[in-house]
Amino acid sequence: MALNVQEQARGSVPGGIVVLGVFVHLALAALLTAAGWPDPGLVPFVAWGTLPFSLFLLFGLFTVNPNEARVVQLFGAYQGTVREPGLRWVNPLCSCHAVSTRVRNFDSDRLKVNDLEGNPIEIGAVVVWQVVDTAEATFVVDDFVHYVKVQSEAALRDMATHYAYDAHNAGEISLRGDTAHVATQLQAQVQERLGQAGVQVLEARISHLAYAPEIASAMLQRQQASAIIAARSRIVEGAVSMVHMALEQLDHAGKIQLDDERKAAMVSNLLVVLCGERGTQPVVNTGTLHH
Repeated sequence: MALNVQEQARGSVPGGIVVLGVFVHLALAALLTAAGWPDPGLVPFVAWGTLPFSLFLLFGLFTVNPNEARVVQLFGAYQGTVREPGLRWVNPLCSCHAVSTRVRNFDSDRLKVNDLEGNPIEIGAVVVWQVVDTAEATFVVDDFVHYVKVQSEAALRDMATHYAYDAHNAGEISLRGDTAHVATQLQAQVQERLGQAGVQVLEARISHLAYAPEIASAMLQRQQASAIIAARSRIVEGAVSMVHMALEQLDHAGKIQLDDERKAAMVSNLLVVLCGERGTQPVVNTGTLHH
């Protein structure tokens, strides 16, 4: 089991104070040596003998850039994290490891997976992430950048198997038709996998979605057929509504009385006119109403 290490703040001294102190030490040693006071023999020993210690203090200096942190360790033990930007100083025996806390982008490869219906599809995603806990990112996982890549692709593969590429029934959620819902689910799954690495997922969305090349042509025909059926259904629905309206208006006017057979013929003719793909040719009836 991985060791649970939480980030904690590490105090540090402004580096300018340490640099100034070393320069003051050098200047004071030079002045005392030149003046020979109070003892020409003792002054060089005291002034210059402590110079290596002052120079050793310089090894504790380091810089912290904006949106960067330094993880401080002493003989392998975690001492804390320094986030104050600028020139800082800690115990020279400590080691400082830089960790970027900037917002990063990860663009996954195009993965080939099967959707909920078993159709092979190609899918890719963009994950926007940021390190929020430097201790977990450094000590819990081996390489948090590689960890983000592997776990994001694993979450993308798992999510793609729970949704169909296209929704064929009302109320179904699909990868292509419900991008906002899918993006929310993907972000939640990626965050769940990356939480122990000290990483926060700011955004996750699908960047590429297509059928696999071997079934792309067949699926295109299926989409076209579905579109034609949907269009035909709307046309028939509208035509039936118009025929019903026409019959009601004729009955309400009361000027033309039609029996069931004539109504059926009229309905048939109107449906042919309204649902036909080509323009209809008028036929002039010069006979009576019943002949």
